[in-house]
Amino acid sequence: MRMNRIQFQPGLSMLAFIERYGTEAQCEAELEQLRWPNGFSCPRCDSTTYGIIRDSRRQRYQCKACRHQTTLTAGTIMQASKISMRVWFLAIYLISQAKTGISAMALMRYLGVSYPTAWLIHHRVMHAMAERESRYKLGGKVQVDDAYLGGEHSGGKVGRGSENKVPFVAAVSLSPQNRPLRVKFSRVIGFTRQAIAEWASFCLMPGTVVVSDGLACFRGVTSAGCVHEPEITGGRLPRGVPELLWVNTMLSNLKTSTSGAYHAFRFGKYTDHYFGAFEFRFNRRSDLATLHERLLNAMIDCLPLPERRLRSEELSC
Repeated sequence: MRMNRIQFQPGLSMLAFIERYGTEAQCEAELEQLRWPNGFSCPRCDSTTYGIIRDSRRQRYQCKACRHQTTLTAGTIMQASKISMRVWFLAIYLISQAKTGISAMALMRYLGVSYPTAWLIHHRVMHAMAERESRYKLGGKVQVDDAYLGGEHSGGKVGRGSENKVPFVAAVSLSPQNRPLRVKFSRVIGFTRQAIAEWASFCLMPGTVVVSDGLACFRGVTSAGCVHEPEITGGRLPRGVPELLWVNTMLSNLKTSTSGAYHAFRFGKYTDHYFGAFEFRFNRRSDLATLHERLLNAMIDCLPLPERRLRSEELSC
């Protein structure tokens, strides 16, 4: 059997990663290059002249024009973090390279930090991944399906009425050769025509051809200027419906990821983070060697996220 080019690509080995980012100075140099590829620019006055102030924890850049001080992580999701750059870089590498995801418990052991610190790193990284993915819409031909994340509570409601089940839409855009291009998982308030119409307006480009299993709510995509092509499954199992092959495959991969790597998480509160992480890795799967750099860029572009807000609010990415 012919080897899959994407699955068997070499990527960036752990040894190569250590050689490139094994010291704090190497990590800071990489971060500086990504933040200011054309040289330092003051975030307040855009001046390019500066001096360096060093302390025991971080080096600060002081603008010689306005005297404003900034750091490499200021204005990013890593702002005010006491964690060393080596730890951040290793976490970014591990999270980006883990095909089926990595738990905060595993990060704790790999990074040598406490569990609360590993949890915070994990969710900040996943938040940046989810925020980057929220910029993209699917187009062309898209397979969609309805699904739920989570199971019934003991003694609670069963089936679709369970309080612990989070409804979401799975969507996969296809190439002209009928191969998957991008995947998107999106929480919805329910499987109603109005909810699907709102989902389509945010996640699909006008003119998209949407292929579904014929569930009535998916007719709502026409309100967003899309074309709906229902494929009545007639009770066939997923593997017997080639028209929905890739969306069913993605749902199966998502189930494997969540059940294999994460043994307990709050479905209703942090689902978007886990969805975003899965999407980010899959949608950039063709170039594993640069995946960590693209994730670092996403974190630089992501605004600061205080821990209190992360833990208290239900974020939507």
